[in-house]
Amino acid sequence: MTMKDRHVGIVGVGLIGRAWAAIFARAGWTVRLTDPHRPTLEAAPKLIRDELHALARHGLASDPDGAAARISIAADLADAVKDVAFVQENGPENVDQKIAIFAELDRLAPADALLASSTSAIVASRFTEMLPGRARCLVGHPVNPPHLVPLVELCGAPWTSQQTIDRARAIYREIGQVPVTVNREINGFILNRLQGALLAEAFRLVGEGYVSAEDLDHTVKDGLGLRWSFLGPLETIELNAPGGIPDYCARYTGFYKELAAAAAGPEVYQSPNVDRVIAAWPHQPSPERIAALTQQRNERLAALAAHKAAQRTS
Repeated sequence: MTMKDRHVGIVGVGLIGRAWAAIFARAGWTVRLTDPHRPTLEAAPKLIRDELHALARHGLASDPDGAAARISIAADLADAVKDVAFVQENGPENVDQKIAIFAELDRLAPADALLASSTSAIVASRFTEMLPGRARCLVGHPVNPPHLVPLVELCGAPWTSQQTIDRARAIYREIGQVPVTVNREINGFILNRLQGALLAEAFRLVGEGYVSAEDLDHTVKDGLGLRWSFLGPLETIELNAPGGIPDYCARYTGFYKELAAAAAGPEVYQSPNVDRVIAAWPHQPSPERIAALTQQRNERLAALAAHKAAQRTS
């Protein structure tokens, strides 16, 4: 990819859009920002610069001021996507709004630019079907916060071209993310389906009194999560039986079949169970608590990202 091609338009600069701006700028791209809410747009460059400096403190950005200098506010949407190779859209989770913004993006962006949405819940076929350039549209779903958790799920509509998926994978890799391809559309993509399965069982176990809310979280963060920070579930079970995955399946799937036959259902998110879960959590969600925990989370994720990066290079 030439320097001429390394221009990206970031459409919507809330938390996710600002993170994408930092990621692209850190990787050497020229970034133009746009957002219909003017105060949000005007506040974004400083917030992104601050985040780049936070990354630099952990060795995750080599030149935060240089990266910040590559970021600018566009005059309007047309200016934001002029001559770009890539557009990352981060608007509201609303189908009608996605349809409207992608119609504008398809009209305004260069014909060879890729158009990706950060949506976490709306498949691309619901907002790209009528577009002349629908083959270059896809979902690029990140994980919050994207500048610290590198996974991005790529999911095209049935009419998204393979070239679009391949180019998007290459671009996301080039900027330091870890792209995975969802081979065909499915509600929730992959990460949220996995998270949803765990969360439903967590709600049942806490709501029905099998474990306290805090001990449930310890089970993940001081148990399963330690392995999952560097091993996937299939890699995990490969190491949990002498003969690898075939041996694990022969030994243990009888037990898991019993669990699957009685999996947690949608009632775990309804009263009275959800009320019991809320009552079991011993903290009040004050703005101060949420802000402090978010900062703590980001610092710990940055340290973990730096550790994983060091392990890869060694």
